[in-house]
Amino acid sequence: MASRKEMTNFSEQVVESFPSDISTGIYYGWACIGNGDVHKMVLSIGWNPYYKNVKKSVETHIIHTFKEDFYGEILSIAIIGYIRPEKNFDSLDELISEIQEDIAEAKRKLDLPEHLKLKEDNFFKMLGGKIVNGH
Repeated sequence: MASRKEMTNFSEQVVESFPSDISTGIYYGWACIGNGDVHKMVLSIGWNPYYKNVKKSVETHIIHTFKEDFYGEILSIAIIGYIRPEKNFDSLDELISEIQEDIAEAKRKLDLPEHLKLKEDNFFKMLGGKIVNGH
């Protein structure tokens, strides 16, 4: 996991445990750091050019600004839905604009009653906030 305050990257081992037929693209759902609060999130699953596009990478953007880094904490996520396929952008401004639209779309969808109730699922209460020695 990254030591940033909103973004996390999953390790290669975790990414390999995702279903092999999961489509690349942008997803939305819920995320929880340790035993903290559950927040809205956007998840990007894409081909990793570092591995010559034969391995996928997964990056989570939690729609919340944390006061402290959360390196070493367990990240629990629930992927709820799909926003759009992976695509290339001609400029950084175009990419930033699309990310802002993705976040807005995730917020709208996660406010729907059928998605909002999943925020309270027992899945997010199972870990008890254990820290995993830097893993």
